[in-house]
Amino acid sequence: MGEQQVSIVKSDVQMQHFVRQLLNDLQAFEYMLDNDWFESGITKIGAEQEMCIVDSGTFKPAPIAMQVLEELGHYPWLETELAKFNLETNLTPRLFEQDALRKMEEEALYTQQIIRTHLKKFDAKIILTGILPTLRKFDLEIHNLTPKPRYFALIDAINNQLSKSAYELHLEGIDELHINHNSPLLEACNTSFQVHLQVSPHNFVQYYNIAQALAAPVMAIAANSPLVFGRRLWHESRIALFQQSLDTRKTNNHLRESSPRVQFGKNWLNESILEIHKEDIARFRVLLATEIEENSLESIAQNKVPRLRALQVFNSTIYRWNRPCYGISPSGKPHLRIENRVLPAGPTIVDEMANAAFWLGTMIGLADEIQDIRKAVSFDDVQDNFLKSAKFGIDSSFNWIGDRKIGACDLIINELLPIAKKGLQNQHIQQEDIDRYLGIIEERAKHHMNGARWQLRAFTNLRKQVTQDEAVSILTASIIKNQEKEIPVHLWTNPEIEDLEKYEPSKLKVVEFMRTDLFTVQKDDIIELVAELMDWHNIRYMPVEDKEGNLSGLVSSQQLIKYFARKAEGPEIMVKDIMITHPITVEPETTIIEAMELMRENNIGCLPVIQNGELIGLIEELDFLKVTVRLINRLER
Repeated sequence: MGEQQVSIVKSDVQMQHFVRQLLNDLQAFEYMLDNDWFESGITKIGAEQEMCIVDSGTFKPAPIAMQVLEELGHYPWLETELAKFNLETNLTPRLFEQDALRKMEEEALYTQQIIRTHLKKFDAKIILTGILPTLRKFDLEIHNLTPKPRYFALIDAINNQLSKSAYELHLEGIDELHINHNSPLLEACNTSFQVHLQVSPHNFVQYYNIAQALAAPVMAIAANSPLVFGRRLWHESRIALFQQSLDTRKTNNHLRESSPRVQFGKNWLNESILEIHKEDIARFRVLLATEIEENSLESIAQNKVPRLRALQVFNSTIYRWNRPCYGISPSGKPHLRIENRVLPAGPTIVDEMANAAFWLGTMIGLADEIQDIRKAVSFDDVQDNFLKSAKFGIDSSFNWIGDRKIGACDLIINELLPIAKKGLQNQHIQQEDIDRYLGIIEERAKHHMNGARWQLRAFTNLRKQVTQDEAVSILTASIIKNQEKEIPVHLWTNPEIEDLEKYEPSKLKVVEFMRTDLFTVQKDDIIELVAELMDWHNIRYMPVEDKEGNLSGLVSSQQLIKYFARKAEGPEIMVKDIMITHPITVEPETTIIEAMELMRENNIGCLPVIQNGELIGLIEELDFLKVTVRLINRLER
């Protein structure tokens, strides 16, 4: 969950003091490794479950996390996350043996049920999904930041590092998303199921490198984050979104390299876990500091295990997809863990446990088969696989061991599942649990279906019938219904319009309803061009904008009819000669009800949507009519 008592670095003296503590921690860490202080021969697992809170009626984000925490504050496993519409639970670390996976699933179901029961008082629900389909850009404004000092300090620290005018998000998939945002709260789009594996120091390098090699195929079968703001993007859009949401770097006209704080890594690990920490300290500035009374080197001299708080705080601001973790066990001995941050939340708890079992089993099994993964596959191929998997998920083709090209499903079915099975058997996991969890992975691969593919197919089908907002609402409602029944995703059926029992567009804002795929003209274009464009695309209203994208005017089909009815020989008529020069407009935050009233009062059929003068969308009376018809149909049902 991260160290809570932190602050932004406020002075050079504080920075120097913290960096000294950080270097002391690294020396203490190295001493403990060299002198065999760490817990060894014990394999434990744990997990962190992130989730979103949504309104039961609208399925939009419900920023009530602090109220929920006040209601459920007596449960130590429940915590806040970055945004007010997120929660996180910590599952109990347990020995990786016998019924460990089943017990973890039962605990996850237990905590989810408690939260669901209490959320009824708030007319809200929880959902497990990599990125919530109903999230809107304005949900990620700073007012939805969870009011805790750690989060304010983190946001301020990242903003202080920003070397460009805004945070930029640019992803291309079936659709394209290219936007700016004013805060790193974009990170709050992401929810994951983070699995921890404790390993011994002497085999940490071997296991960490295997985790890097497995990141791509594990992500491919588990992908569950294809939609961002109603755009169909990467199968696991979390990967790019997380990196870009915290990317403070600016573009340069030279080739000097710089690393983002969210990263996969640049090379294999060769000798020790310390290589990761040394590289991170060399590449990244300290963002946060904390008051530390302990001197880790003095603790070592007194034969006491230090907490390494400076290193812990620093490590919490570097987001590797396989993150190294240091902790102190109940035995009093320090231990090492690998935290898998690749896995998204959802589609269901049993799907998450199948993902965890697959990763954990393959980690153990592959370590038994290959002593040094570096000799079997190049890091460049592993890094390439990771990026391809994020983009294409289950449809990916990988560069694999033996310099082979192999599809994700074939690799998983024919090679990795047998290895995972052996790995779980080596840990003496109960056979019925092995069959159950790995059976889900196998069925996903055979059906070529995971959460990302289901969402993409379902959303594409819904968009042919309803508006974007209605489509993501139906999709979210269907996901929650399937989650509450614990149906594995490969068995989900396509959602139907009827799955959304009620739809309340009156609560929407224009930004959720407007059309953004616009055809426009400029004021010096000839009228005949406007007429052809409107005819080709069955358009009734044509916005006029300048070269910077600012709204200049509006041409309606009615104006064109009048023009052509009176047309006579004479000089060429331009758009500026007939356009409405000061059309009535609305801003994205305007409610749908306000927009409808504005159109009725002024007897107009179209409202351009502008922000700071720039045209960003269009809304027409016909859009309202389509929704009205479906509302009447719902009432009849």
